[in-house]
Amino acid sequence: MSPSELAPQEAPARSDAQGHPASEAADKLIVALDFSNAVQALALVDRLEGRCRWFKVGLELYLAAGNAVVSALKGRGFSVFLDLKLHDIPNTVAGAVRSVAGFGADMLTLHACGGPAMLVAAADAAAGLSHAPRLLAVTVLTSMDAAQLTATGISDPPAEQALRLAKVAHASGIHGLVCSPEEASLMRRELTDSILVTPGIRPAGSAIGDQKRIATPSAALAAGADYLVVGRPITQAEDSLLAARAILNEIATGN
Repeated sequence: MSPSELAPQEAPARSDAQGHPASEAADKLIVALDFSNAVQALALVDRLEGRCRWFKVGLELYLAAGNAVVSALKGRGFSVFLDLKLHDIPNTVAGAVRSVAGFGADMLTLHACGGPAMLVAAADAAAGLSHAPRLLAVTVLTSMDAAQLTATGISDPPAEQALRLAKVAHASGIHGLVCSPEEASLMRRELTDSILVTPGIRPAGSAIGDQKRIATPSAALAAGADYLVVGRPITQAEDSLLAARAILNEIATGN
């Protein structure tokens, strides 16, 4: 993609699902830009006509387009959830946190299973930055069920493992968590001050795909989620704008 195509453009007017000024619902929805290139990702952003405020840049898009796509989204006035799921030795993860911070990502993920030393190093790196992203610890991927966990040598149910990792992250200074909707109520009860981001969101009637532990938008919010990550139900819908409006309406009304 050329620099001109990624250059910041005038931010679209913000509005809610009914076309009115931006509502609280738009602050809770994160649209996952799970594309292999920035052209497709930004085309989807344009089709949503400013209804959504948050966009997720995951590993596939980040490897294809790099920090330029983060800068492009920020230049258009959007918030960015950079979902890189960092997992490496402490020094490397701390350096990665510092490296991406300059491009304006608002939230950044790392794996809680990286351990306390890695998590503390990341938290310390963020604390030393003037414009650091909020760090979110990924607990157990929503694509994993009990059988998948057992295959990795973990015999505990997903909820128990997720809470264990969440407590490690919290004690290490990471007060943002990524968990499935099934664990959101447990996390909210046990770690009351944590920000909860839940992927695996599927509106009623949507295809499940490769997700295992899912919920509807209203159920996830009722369980205590602060942000909902929605990808394919919007990005692969016949009418992405209509799909986003329906989800925003469910967030706003609770049904």
